[in-house]
Amino acid sequence: MPHSDLMPIGLFARRSGLTASALRFYADSGLLRPSETDPVTGYRYYGAAQLTRAITLRRLRELEMPLPAVETVLDSGAEEASRLIDAHVAKVAGDAMAVRHRAGMLKASLDGAPGLPIAVLNGPVLADAVEQILTATTRDPEMPVLGGLRIETGPEAVTLTATDRYRLSTRTLVPAETPTQTETPPQTWAATVRGDELRAAAGEIRRSASVRIEATPYGVLLRTAYREDQFCGLLTEEFPDYRLMLASLGDVTTRVTVAKGLLLRSLEDHSTDRVALDVTDGRLGVLSTGGGACEASLASTVTGQSLRVWFDLTTLYPAVSTAIGPDVMLDLRGPQRPVTVRSAGRGDLTTLAMPVKPDHPAGMPHDKDRLHDHCPHQR
Repeated sequence: MPHSDLMPIGLFARRSGLTASALRFYADSGLLRPSETDPVTGYRYYGAAQLTRAITLRRLRELEMPLPAVETVLDSGAEEASRLIDAHVAKVAGDAMAVRHRAGMLKASLDGAPGLPIAVLNGPVLADAVEQILTATTRDPEMPVLGGLRIETGPEAVTLTATDRYRLSTRTLVPAETPTQTETPPQTWAATVRGDELRAAAGEIRRSASVRIEATPYGVLLRTAYREDQFCGLLTEEFPDYRLMLASLGDVTTRVTVAKGLLLRSLEDHSTDRVALDVTDGRLGVLSTGGGACEASLASTVTGQSLRVWFDLTTLYPAVSTAIGPDVMLDLRGPQRPVTVRSAGRGDLTTLAMPVKPDHPAGMPHDKDRLHDHCPHQR
């Protein structure tokens, strides 16, 4: 007879989330042997102390970890096990990205037609622009397009745009050259490209002096000399009409020019989720939640009326940090109106940041006052 603290395989299966057949397999594999086996009936019994190992085993297999790796993790300490799990997840993610890339390349070649030449851009400049603009994306299962980067080309420029509804970033790039001496790029072309695939391709782009962009029905090809072509798929949802939104912003009431480094450091010194920009007496003040005394007063060039505007730190900080150059210019329109953030010396990168209401609870979802609510045709 088994000890009274042992469980039959059926009960142990229910408590561990593993099936009885899986437990038999893992016993035969040596990963999880029963504490006792009845020599007459062959019934298997497990101890309560084995539940932790069984549950961990199940969770590792749910990560599609192979059995040899599972055994190594189970027999390792917490720190080494964590490292092994991270390594496995990174490999799975890399494999999935590689499969998607190969599938995209295959689809692009099915009809045998060459890609449509779009533009040739400086590789490091394009990589920087992609990483800057992608800070304004978000993962939203209901709106996958918010995780994409909009690429629009014209005769003289390529424009990259992204928005997460509370922030919008757009940057204009001048092509390095026309695609070839014999090819004429299209006058206009636009599509929304998967942001995660562009992010993964940024490293290869950065190491290439120039990148040739070609359009296919399923995505864009990023062709570089001496390196493997990169493929980024398209998102088919309609991208928000950001041009109409930009045209509907309203007049600027206050303009502030401040050293980017000083503003960033003052934001980094705040541990709260909410900060306010307080413009008064020719200076820019930074306040924490509560609206008390100014915690940082920054020398600034100010024109227009005094104003206090509240932001979620996660909205304002990326908008300032991606600005190009040593000085940043803030165009404010009112307490609940979108704020334009851009370089004081360059106009090719512009970010819109949506303030919050002073009484909105920090960390709570925003049901209203998104950027696109200020575009009359998108409400």
